[in-house]
Amino acid sequence: MALHARTAEQCYAGDADWVAIAELKEAVRTIPVLGNGDVWEAADALRMLAATGCDGVVIGRGCLGRPWLFADLAAAFATGTSRTPVRPFGFVAATMLRHAELLTLDYGEDGGLRLFRRHAAWYLHGYPVGSEVRRRAGMVSSLAELGAILGDLDPALTLPAGSLRLPRGHTEGPRPVHLPLGWLDLIDDPTPPEGAELLVSGG
Repeated sequence: MALHARTAEQCYAGDADWVAIAELKEAVRTIPVLGNGDVWEAADALRMLAATGCDGVVIGRGCLGRPWLFADLAAAFATGTSRTPVRPFGFVAATMLRHAELLTLDYGEDGGLRLFRRHAAWYLHGYPVGSEVRRRAGMVSSLAELGAILGDLDPALTLPAGSLRLPRGHTEGPRPVHLPLGWLDLIDDPTPPEGAELLVSGG
């Protein structure tokens, strides 16, 4: 069982309430409980486990543009300690190209690069590359074009301090919550009203 420790009203704003994860773990003893919310670095995952007693973590926006976060987590869980390796932009650029190449294998070059465009913004997030580079990367249409854009950037670039914790992906919220008619009439009935799943699908 996984809990994203934000309220529906918060949406993606504010801080996740890890106390709620601890309370769920205390109440649920028969299956693993996973925590989700504000895990941006491997150190966050270790802190969540220590603070809540949860059995593992779920990664959401933290891995956008940073697929190597999972390797960092595996190392942290294996050793009980964490460190965030300094990854120069050359490493990031190589990962971007490989990501785009893999997408083209399934969707062709045009389709694959269309899908890759949103990822380009996440990979570049925090790097001092300038708005024009971000614009071009967000409109890239071929592997050659992507390679040329990345090839013009300094491979030794590194993220400024604190940039790993900049929110990525969804950032909207808070917002009012409107429950479907009858949602709270029978609070002990686990069957949601018809159509309720449309309000909560997609995380």
